[in-house]
Amino acid sequence: MSATARQWLERIRALPLPDRVRIMNVCGGHERSISMAGLRGTLPPQVELIPGPGCPVCVCPEEDVYHAMQIALQDPEVIVVSFGDMLRVPVNLPLKETRSLEQAKAAGGDVRPVASPTEAVEIARANPGRRVVFFAAGFETTTAPVAAMLAGDPPENLLVLLAGRRTWPAVAMLLESEDRSFDALIAPGHVATVMGPEEWDFVVEQHRLPAAVAGFHPESLLAATYSVLRQLVEGKCFLDNCYPEVARPGGNATARRFLDETMDVIDAGWRGIGTIPASGYGLREHLAARDARRHFPDYGAHDRKRAGLMPKGCDCARVVLGKIYPNQCRIYGSACTPRTPVGPCMVSDEGACRIWWSNGIRTREVA
Repeated sequence: MSATARQWLERIRALPLPDRVRIMNVCGGHERSISMAGLRGTLPPQVELIPGPGCPVCVCPEEDVYHAMQIALQDPEVIVVSFGDMLRVPVNLPLKETRSLEQAKAAGGDVRPVASPTEAVEIARANPGRRVVFFAAGFETTTAPVAAMLAGDPPENLLVLLAGRRTWPAVAMLLESEDRSFDALIAPGHVATVMGPEEWDFVVEQHRLPAAVAGFHPESLLAATYSVLRQLVEGKCFLDNCYPEVARPGGNATARRFLDETMDVIDAGWRGIGTIPASGYGLREHLAARDARRHFPDYGAHDRKRAGLMPKGCDCARVVLGKIYPNQCRIYGSACTPRTPVGPCMVSDEGACRIWWSNGIRTREVA
């Protein structure tokens, strides 16, 4: 791991690679680092880096966004808080209707962005006479702090509308599909830091694919890329931890304990994809009083379940699943831009479409 980025590139270029190798990354942070550093342009042409299901904002079910919007619109005494990216995620409604939390705020709802669960607690304490609903979407790295907040006995007026997701079941689903779109995996460093690198052993043990955990600087990403390419060339598959300074065996014991104490693992919906078994988190029964779903009607949110559907022309689901590149979406750069996002992948800083646009890819490529 002490090698420089240039040295890792030289090692990669020296490998006798096959005609085509597809490596999937499963982290929006990885995709952002890859794009910002221009790593795709430095690798041998037969190596493809494919962005996968690494954006929790992108996969948050439409009905959950709709539910949060309606809480803000229907009850003016409630304060709805959520991580900033969630405020701009559009719901598939006619343009004349309120289509996001940001628009719900403009329509009079008290909607506020927060950067952490701590801010949600502070808002609840500052408004003891009002209920505060924390719409908490995210993967393990975001859900663990929410769990810690719940374990810390926050103010009674703070409720949680939870949309937490687990990353590995989505990858397992892709590996079990008939049209698997990748040959090796770069596993997410932040998730491995919380849950432990060994959570990704199944990729090697059950599917015989090379895998490596990576950090977020070019050296770690290139080390992981070299590792999985060398595994392919030599026919030896194993899970390589290229982020050992942070991702350690067993993960973060405290974070995992908070998750176990406050949440159950449940089957969960992924926007545009459908239900993935054991891929979500739900509040445990002893926290029922904190569950916003038990306090507020869903205002028709159950009618918004759109498994497998996206707005007309939007291919976000295929981007998330690694079936196409972002700029191969039918409306990329035309109807869908960061100023006028149609699908969730163009909203979040962890969305592949937004990342590619921000790094200068502005025109659509025919798939």
